[in-house]
Amino acid sequence: MKTEPEDYSWERLVADGETIWSGVRNHQAARNMRSMALGEEVFFYRSVVQPAVLGIMRVSQTWYDDPDNPPWCLVKLQPVRRLPNEVLLSAIKAEAALADIALIRQSRLSVTPVSDEHWQLILELSDGSR
Repeated sequence: MKTEPEDYSWERLVADGETIWSGVRNHQAARNMRSMALGEEVFFYRSVVQPAVLGIMRVSQTWYDDPDNPPWCLVKLQPVRRLPNEVLLSAIKAEAALADIALIRQSRLSVTPVSDEHWQLILELSDGSR
């Protein structure tokens, strides 16, 4: 899940303890939010300024209608942990095994799925084991 640091930062998420993910105004991104399961972990991705995967969040409430902006939806998320090292977009692009990740293929989409294989590769890039 992407956010611009001036809109919502990792540090603010940690301080808040939970947030409502709002402002998604793309039908495909909204479908991706609707597919999230309670307890599912998702990456927190900082866009625009030094784009990178920073941490892991957990779905604390599955999608529900945005009362202010139907037909859009909202999801509640809690921070799980910051990654040992940020995984810069440049590192993701440089990793051949991540060439087909939606983050690269659909770079303007704010909520993208991540396969189990891609998830593991990003974690390995973060901890230096790859």
